[in-house]
Amino acid sequence: MEVPYSFNEHTPEIVFFDLETTVPKKGGQRFWVLEFGAIIFSAHKLNEIESYSTLIRPKDLSVVSVKSSRCDGITREAVENAPFFEDVADRIFSILNGRVWAGHNIHRFDCVRIKEAFEDINRPPPVPLGTIDSLGVLTERFGRRAGNMKMATLASYFGLGQQKHRSLDDVRMNMEVLKHCATVLFLESSLPNALHSKWNGSSSIMTRSRANGKSPCKEETSRKSTPTSFGYQRTVPYARGSLGKVTERVKGLLCKAQGQPPLQQLLKHSHSLLR
Repeated sequence: MEVPYSFNEHTPEIVFFDLETTVPKKGGQRFWVLEFGAIIFSAHKLNEIESYSTLIRPKDLSVVSVKSSRCDGITREAVENAPFFEDVADRIFSILNGRVWAGHNIHRFDCVRIKEAFEDINRPPPVPLGTIDSLGVLTERFGRRAGNMKMATLASYFGLGQQKHRSLDDVRMNMEVLKHCATVLFLESSLPNALHSKWNGSSSIMTRSRANGKSPCKEETSRKSTPTSFGYQRTVPYARGSLGKVTERVKGLLCKAQGQPPLQQLLKHSHSLLR
């Protein structure tokens, strides 16, 4: 009798998180955290365990714009009655400490801002078990076929809608982008002669917003702009809940290919995305 494969119950959890901050207008000014959002995922069962988000009021309220230039941006009024960072520090620490951290451009931005925020209140910052920066991972594995590697551009490429620049929404968008990229890479690896040269070799692909001649919303100089070089640490493979609409289209193909559950088969191949 075949014994079903079982994962270690003590597999580390992955927390995808995102920060929204002020944008310094001149040299010498600092970033202030305005919002924290995170979702904790089981690494192998792919289910969402917990989510949390909170607005954060900076000590100096004048650093927050009265009116944001982003579509759903954070305004001074929005954070006026929000808790200070020290009021939510315990909660944020418990979410981040001892878990694998993941997010888009977190090495260069979010990890630094978290450390600064805890230093401001004279507390040791949380320590990650490891980090996965989807910016570095996707740049290396998926390439620039979608244009620049900003989250908004990647989301537009896959038709996932407009980036809202709100922490929890951006975390969920990050997850969807990763799942779509993993699915495309899996399909290309399954039929490299038929798909890889056709999809990956094209240099004329445009994002939906460019093709339509539209620009979603005026965006401030990004505090998460794509760096010229990338680095990331290998930790545990990214994994999360259902694989969405894209994966549904290939379920039958995967079942016929190996006779295994399609989700397990996709994950087996998509693990290479995060090595």
